[in-house]
Amino acid sequence: MTKTAVVILNYNGKTYLEKFLPSVVTNSLGAQVIIADNASTDDSITFLKENYPNLTLIVLPENLGFTGGYNSALKQVDAEYFVLLNSDVEVTPGWLQPMETFLDKHLNYAACQPKIKDFNNPEIFEYAGASGGFIDFLGYPYCRGRILDHLENDHGQYDESIDIFWSSGACMMIRSTMFWESGGFDNDFFAHMEEIDLCWRLSSLGYKVKSIPQSVVYHVGGGTLDKTSPFKTYLNFRNGLSLLLKNLPYDKLLLKFPVRVLLDWVAALKFLLEGKPKHSLAVLKAHISTFINFRRTLKKRTITSTAPKSKLMIFEYYLRGNKKFSELQ
Repeated sequence: MTKTAVVILNYNGKTYLEKFLPSVVTNSLGAQVIIADNASTDDSITFLKENYPNLTLIVLPENLGFTGGYNSALKQVDAEYFVLLNSDVEVTPGWLQPMETFLDKHLNYAACQPKIKDFNNPEIFEYAGASGGFIDFLGYPYCRGRILDHLENDHGQYDESIDIFWSSGACMMIRSTMFWESGGFDNDFFAHMEEIDLCWRLSSLGYKVKSIPQSVVYHVGGGTLDKTSPFKTYLNFRNGLSLLLKNLPYDKLLLKFPVRVLLDWVAALKFLLEGKPKHSLAVLKAHISTFINFRRTLKKRTITSTAPKSKLMIFEYYLRGNKKFSELQ
């Protein structure tokens, strides 16, 4: 068994592989680097075979999304630790060691993540994870260093290694045994928020997640699905409701779910007023999908647990102007 396998899920990401795979290979000595290709239609596979013939390549028969792609690929990987790494991430020297060392010494922790900074603006945190993820009172995700679309400059304010609620799927190290014990990713999520769902289930099983800012990576973001895509809006709103249906205790769900539905419609109206009718329609489609699959989603509930107590992020952000993680705690 390999101790650590760095698994990059690729979909039409030849440009990113050309740019970032050299840093992964150079800075991941001792780990096995694996590319899992999600049925790319570009020249990714040809590029890999010609330039990295010694790397393990897993070719999936169809595009199974982030969730299905990783679930299928990881079944073929024999390692103690999985590192799930986006193709548009540049890693730094020694990035693996702090995370490996932490998990080696703390057996009740299932996963951890590095500090994730913006590749195009290295002074600020990156949207997808920053220095560790949390969710607020209504289940809205935010990060230590990123609240909604507000990204903080990194001046060392979040360099303390602390417990977090969720680890970013852009770069996550997780024990393989606990990944499978929790059930892996929910294939129905396809992409977006699947890591929050996974970490919530890990928490329900009694495991913890840690931020390890001593490890640093740089993420481009939006490499596979641009943030302006209505499909991304659809996934975020649909999966946000699924998170609550699957993981909140029923007494909390009865209170919070209707409020989330109402706030989603406020967001849909905001999209419309901003001249983004396709995004408004995406919210409608997300709700239709949620209610069509309502019973199916509820059947996935196992052990449920509430998230750590937090303020209502949207209230703090829009009405009180608190846009920093430190102001929400």
